[in-house]
Amino acid sequence: MNRRVLAGLVIMITVAFGVNAEAADWETDFAKASTNTSKSGLYMLLDFSGSDWCGWCMKLDGEVFSKGDFKKFAKQNLVCVLVDFPHQKNQSTKLKKQNAELAKEYDVRGYPTVIVLSPEGDLVGRTGYQKGGAKKYVEHLKKMIDEHKQKQPQKEAEKQLPSNKPDAGDGK
Repeated sequence: MNRRVLAGLVIMITVAFGVNAEAADWETDFAKASTNTSKSGLYMLLDFSGSDWCGWCMKLDGEVFSKGDFKKFAKQNLVCVLVDFPHQKNQSTKLKKQNAELAKEYDVRGYPTVIVLSPEGDLVGRTGYQKGGAKKYVEHLKKMIDEHKQKQPQKEAEKQLPSNKPDAGDGK
């Protein structure tokens, strides 16, 4: 009997450390993540979640965020930020305040809400849970990002067009 209890404890500890190791890939400090995106040129994914009470959030994490297809894509393309609103987990007052401000800024009304931002901080798109698993979700995110990238050359060209304003130095 003692061996079974010990074996169970070992398994639970191993699982707990495994979950914590996976969670380490997700940032919780938005300012730090913003700095990382601007330096790296990666897009930012904000996961607004109720990680310990929201069934759809747990489903999204289990079917997508914890899978190899997503992790590989994220490592190459995203800075992932968990904006969590748990009921049972303890959070610092600073983190609670940051998360509430982000939810207000991005008009989050339900969970999960996933927001994608460009490296410059522009809103690329918003989504949530979708059926189909990690591979399909990655395709969905790629499409969102690719469409944003296609718009960028137009944005740069518009910035470089001469303005229609009269030149202040031409005396007119």
